[in-house]
Amino acid sequence: MRLAGEKAKAASRIMAAASPAAKKKALETLAELLSAREHALLAANEKDLEAARAARLDGPRMDRLRLTAAVLADMAGACRHVAALPDPVGAMDSQWQRPNGLLVGRMRVPLGVVAMVYEARPNVTVDASILCLKAGNAVILRGGSEALHSNVALAALLHEALVAAGLPGDAVQFIDITSHEAVSELCRLDEYVDVLIPRGGESLVRAVTNQATMPVLKHYKGVCHAFIDEGADLSQALDIVYNGKVQRPGVCNALECLLVHEAEAKAFLPMVGEKLSAAGVSFRADEASLALLGPAASAAAPDDYGREFHDLILAVRVVRDMDEALAHIAAYGSHHTEIICTGNHVNAMRFLREADASMVAVNASTRFNDGGQLGLGAEIGISTSKLHAYGPMGVQELTTTKFVVFGQGQVRE
Repeated sequence: MRLAGEKAKAASRIMAAASPAAKKKALETLAELLSAREHALLAANEKDLEAARAARLDGPRMDRLRLTAAVLADMAGACRHVAALPDPVGAMDSQWQRPNGLLVGRMRVPLGVVAMVYEARPNVTVDASILCLKAGNAVILRGGSEALHSNVALAALLHEALVAAGLPGDAVQFIDITSHEAVSELCRLDEYVDVLIPRGGESLVRAVTNQATMPVLKHYKGVCHAFIDEGADLSQALDIVYNGKVQRPGVCNALECLLVHEAEAKAFLPMVGEKLSAAGVSFRADEASLALLGPAASAAAPDDYGREFHDLILAVRVVRDMDEALAHIAAYGSHHTEIICTGNHVNAMRFLREADASMVAVNASTRFNDGGQLGLGAEIGISTSKLHAYGPMGVQELTTTKFVVFGQGQVRE
């Protein structure tokens, strides 16, 4: 682990000075390799899937583990998208002149070495790497044991693409040690690692945060709410709720709790009960919504609110007004994603200001809290802590700024 840290640190100095053209070439080469080596990558992934089936991995984790031709095509597309983005390194965010003539600016610079600890998502191996490399960083990757064969194959392509572009292969270090001791040691490598990003279940994030001796950017759990306001377009709201819960229930931006204004409950909740239950959704309902949702509903337990189900289960509650909805979100939300369905502009703007989450949306699905969907090309994770980034982390969020000063011989008096 220490050797990996040393190699990554040395490579990070080269990456910080790398030309935009070299970084672009590396990412474009990787896109080509992902297409050319599709058969080998799917064969490696099938080994992981076979082991996962034997271990009886649950449905949501199997979904995150599985690579397909379409997923690989999306990964290649992300490489090309990120390659085409403006290079942030060296850009001046702002400049101003002091009365003594000093010209002061803030310049974008790489973070240095970024370490990622993540679970059964082989796509993260590519997403994290391409963003880190574009931002001039080196990256240390420690994926879950469930995806070991897939990750090793993807890491080999990353090394090949870097070398083809004249960049150090050591800029991507993949840790193939599957023991927990490897993660514990990584958490102590603060002399080499500048920031650590855990991406996975709540227990993983807590374990890494508790052990880390360097700054941690948390990709915490996604307890996402939708509030259906009085006067909302109920047909549109139904589609949004359905998409948020049903399209991919095992991911962090899936809808977990539905809050409905009491003025709309009698009209809206039977619609929800009929449409979502037909898709296999069951409901954990408060007293006011229980009778309105149909046979798929059962009484909610206290811990059903604030829970990330990762399944076709939706918590439901009827609220008096927006005040009560915002109070519920403040009590049970995880700072991930909150949405409102409303036709009232004043209420929409109030919700945007007061709902505390990394993405807040009006009349749109929770599923849009994703780097690719928001135009970042890819994401290294969705930060639910507010320092140094909040929300999906793309290339810009993998840099920081330093002050630069231009003088003409000034001295301080």
